[in-house]
Amino acid sequence: MNIKPLPYPHSKKGNVTDNYFGTEVPDPYRWLEDDEADDTKAWVIEQNKVTQDYLGQIPYRESIRQRMESLWNYEKYSAPFKEGDYTYFYKNNGLQSQSVLYRQLRDGEPEVFLDPNTFSEDGTTSLGGIDFSKDGSFCAYQLSAGGSDWRDVVVMHTASKIQIGDVLKDIKFSGIAWQGNHGFYYSTYAKPDAGSQLSGLTQHHTLYYHKLNTPQKDDKVVFGGTETPRRYIGGYLTEDERYLVITAATSTSGNELYLQDLSQQDSPIINIIDNFDSQSHVIDNLDSKLYIFTNLNAPNYKVVTVEAANAKPANWTDLLPETDNVLSASTGGGKLFAEYLKDATSLVMQYDMDGKLEREIPLPGVGTANGFSAKKTEQELYFMFTSYTYPTTIFKYDIESGTSNIYKKSGVQFNPELYESKQVFYNSKDGTRVPMIITHKKGLVLDGNNPTLLYAYGGFSISLTPAFSLSNIILLEQGGVYAVPNIRGGGEYGENWHIAGTKLQKQNTFDDFIAAAEYLIDNKYTSSNKLAVAGGSNGGLLVGAIITQRPNLFKVALPAVGVLDMLRYNQFTAGAGWAYDYGTAQDSEEMFKYLYSYSPYHALNASVYPAVMTFTADHDDRVVPAHSFKFAARLQEYQTGNAPVLIRIETKAGHGAGKSTAQSISEAADKWAFVFEEMGVSWKE
Repeated sequence: MNIKPLPYPHSKKGNVTDNYFGTEVPDPYRWLEDDEADDTKAWVIEQNKVTQDYLGQIPYRESIRQRMESLWNYEKYSAPFKEGDYTYFYKNNGLQSQSVLYRQLRDGEPEVFLDPNTFSEDGTTSLGGIDFSKDGSFCAYQLSAGGSDWRDVVVMHTASKIQIGDVLKDIKFSGIAWQGNHGFYYSTYAKPDAGSQLSGLTQHHTLYYHKLNTPQKDDKVVFGGTETPRRYIGGYLTEDERYLVITAATSTSGNELYLQDLSQQDSPIINIIDNFDSQSHVIDNLDSKLYIFTNLNAPNYKVVTVEAANAKPANWTDLLPETDNVLSASTGGGKLFAEYLKDATSLVMQYDMDGKLEREIPLPGVGTANGFSAKKTEQELYFMFTSYTYPTTIFKYDIESGTSNIYKKSGVQFNPELYESKQVFYNSKDGTRVPMIITHKKGLVLDGNNPTLLYAYGGFSISLTPAFSLSNIILLEQGGVYAVPNIRGGGEYGENWHIAGTKLQKQNTFDDFIAAAEYLIDNKYTSSNKLAVAGGSNGGLLVGAIITQRPNLFKVALPAVGVLDMLRYNQFTAGAGWAYDYGTAQDSEEMFKYLYSYSPYHALNASVYPAVMTFTADHDDRVVPAHSFKFAARLQEYQTGNAPVLIRIETKAGHGAGKSTAQSISEAADKWAFVFEEMGVSWKE
């Protein structure tokens, strides 16, 4: 079926031009940066109309949506966690918009503790997090409206479920760290001016202390503000509540570390690390002995110990030294858990608090395990295991004996025996060896004709490890291939791997992705006519760059909530914090020219492009929708081929977290309908 899109909406062109080091850079769609303006809102409505008209003509779109709904409709549980006398867990009956938080006493029946589905009529206000006081008698939970990073905080007495004090407003990028039952620490920014709440720059994070039953305006500044301006500040307490730990950063990589001994009256905040060259966090303490997780002089991370009174790095002692595998560390039941990444899959070891190895924890297979943390007094913990073919399963683990048993098995309609995942290694443009996991039905014929989705991220030291996806079942059931390469810029091989995909080396990330596509084509998994590429956020930048650099390499592109204007990304919300990875156009002429050369919005020109559906959301206040708006407008202007270049703008949604079930199902159905239609794949019921 050859569907023709309606004429694209008229995207008016302004005459805004910026000068960077003597180079004039036109920005004709600057007006779309004003997300509150009437003409932008009208443009959004018209673009969605064109997109929905196009998707509505795909005959099997509704069949995909129904299959998605059917797959989604089973009871889903989180791992349980204990607070005070109660065990808490999240449960979704199947198609509820948001998961419900339940609690139960040891032998009691579960009861609803907090139901986010009552927060709004359409299910788009979500629970953005909940933190309990040490004895479990109080909690503070965060509300996110429409997926926004700005949160309201409600304090509640847990036994009576009665609200305590006023709702705290306008909290962003914050945990809640209780101190006894008197109050808690939290972080936030000054709210941007009216009219720019979604896109306004958020520069200086501040750590506050809120005393219960007092007005928010009286909250005490603990750290940050004009005294110590930092872009990201976090505050948390050690489990015994003796120490306040403060992390402070100017970007998404590297942090200063501070400590305050709360057992001493009016004790000063002491600096442990005074620069942003490494990442360090206090993960536990035994009396005055601190356990610090760090990559200082250890790109793959290590755990060190030190006395709190003399906690500078010169006094650190290695407890778990750095290895060839990247480490994540946590504690529970008086033990230390080392979760290693071995070629982007999990290997978990248990140590005593003196660093003596007790055992390797057996896992069900090659995949991703997480959740190895618990309070010191616990005798068991719950971890989750998943892979591309292993639906997420919760295991109960006895810390002393090392035995684990299935606690909750997934109820999804999926037979892992019919599918296989295998890891391959391929060489990138410069010869770097890159791993990729490829998943498909057993018995797949390598004839170059299989619909394939290539997905990657490649940034901010984030690791893509195997995880089960309900949405991907649609592709796998239709005989498709799902491939995930662990490209440079991510954290799969430590900080060196991350740095190799940043700033003036960012092209390595794109080259690794291109080489993955070429591997799949060369090895007959697929062909350019049956290949789709996808990525979100920094992965949206990745896909946007590939669209401009190798438009003939693939048939369909799905950039989602992407960073697509690399000259101005640092002008919005928390964007300036990403400069560690990207550099900025204001840094130097060399950095400007490099960014200008690959910035997806700027690299577009009159050309034949593949079918593109850009995804964004009107409440995304992390990667503002202006990135996607401007990119889509220019792509529609410059597309000389016949393939559609559409934009799908979710309303009442943000960067991704907190979406309702209905929104998630609808988006997935639209994605697969578009992919199959453009590839010419016939849908099989």
